[in-house]
Order: sequence, then structure tokens, then C-alpha cells
Amino acid sequence: MKNKIYPNFDAAVADVPDDITFMSPGFGNVGVPRNLLAALNRQGAKNLTGISNNAGAVEDRVQIGILVEARQIKKMICAFTAPTHPSRITPFVEMYNNDEIDAELVPQGTLAERIRAAAAGIGAFYTPASVGTELAEGKEHREINGRTYVLEYPLPADYAFIRCWKADTFGNLQFRLAQRNFNPIMAMAATVTIVEVESEIVEVGEIEPDHVHVPGVYVDRIVKIPPDGIFD
Repeated sequence: MKNKIYPNFDAAVADVPDDITFMSPGFGNVGVPRNLLAALNRQGAKNLTGISNNAGAVEDRVQIGILVEARQIKKMICAFTAPTHPSRITPFVEMYNNDEIDAELVPQGTLAERIRAAAAGIGAFYTPASVGTELAEGKEHREINGRTYVLEYPLPADYAFIRCWKADTFGNLQFRLAQRNFNPIMAMAATVTIVEVESEIVEVGEIEPDHVHVPGVYVDRIVKIPPDGIFD
């Protein structure tokens, strides 16, 4: 069986090239792959397209905003482009207002379903979200049972950076509580899935089948967070 365990985060992202699309999960600062994002920041890949719930925040913790601020990202596809309060201007907002970065705003439910569609091999789907707004302009519309829907397409990625609670050596993943936000669907929607593990990496069979949230067939690389790693 292929060895999926990498010695550290720098090794796990060393071959990530420029010009790729990547996914970074997290919701309300839970389930963010902070160690992998920090490693990608050190590695320096550029001209990236990021898929995430938001485009970064004004805070000291590592999150996708550090890649935006370092100008490694050329475009963000996300559900929230603006900060939660107008007085807290993020680097993304400043760069977007100066035409230094591009953005695609996607309703949050549509974002999740587009990612899930990519994971499930679904060619497209109809949703009522965004009907009658600028986000629906130029998209196919269809009336179904008296209601108007918009056609949306899957959203795959070249790489997904994932954070889980526990993994086994094959890559089966278990999440805790709110970690199961975008993590499971993103893990299944990328060509290469790289995972940081909080608790431990156990032998195959030690995670009960009912507790496996992402099968290891979707996972390519695993790194255990070291004692001096980022846990919050």
C-alpha cells in the first residue's frame, strides 16, 4: 500500500505548482488547515485560485488571508467577500477595490453543492438560489413545477487542504463536531487531497467504520500536527 504519511507540512506541499486551484475549508475559524496554509505561504506558489467560505479575516491567526496578503492568490471563489463589519477592512477587500485580485461570489449553499457535485461526479444541477440577482445573470434558467431555477456547474480543485481530528494510515478521516463543515466535501472534490491531523494517525481498522467520514481512497497525503504546530 502506498505510504501517504509525510514527515512535515513543508514536504507535503513542496511540489504544489503555480496557477493551480485549491480548496481551504473552515467555518467560524473551525476546521481551518492552518498548518498547511502556513506551509504553502512559505513555499511561495503563486497565481493561485482559492475556493473557501470567505476570503480571509483581520486577525493574527493563520488563515487563507495570509495567502491573499502575500499576493499568492489571483482569484477567490467564496460565499463571503466582505468583512463582517465595514470598519474591519481585510487585505482582500483592499486588493479587490484596487483591481489587484479577482473574485467570484457564490451563495453559501450553492458553493457547498457545487463542491459536492464535483465530488459525486454530477454534471450540473438547478437551484433557486440567486434567481433575480446579479449572480444569476448570463446563466441558464429553467422553470420546474412553477418555480424558476438557475443552472450551476460543479466546482472541482487541483488540491484540497484539509484538517481532521483522526486518520489512519490509508487516509480514512474522522472529524470532530463543527470540523465537518466544508472539510468532507472538499476532501472528495480535489485531484490531490492533503490532510493535517490533530489527534493521531492510527493503523487501518482502528477507526470504527461508522466513524469514517471520508474514505481513504480520496486522500493522498497525511501529516500529523507536531507538538509545536498550530492547534487552535
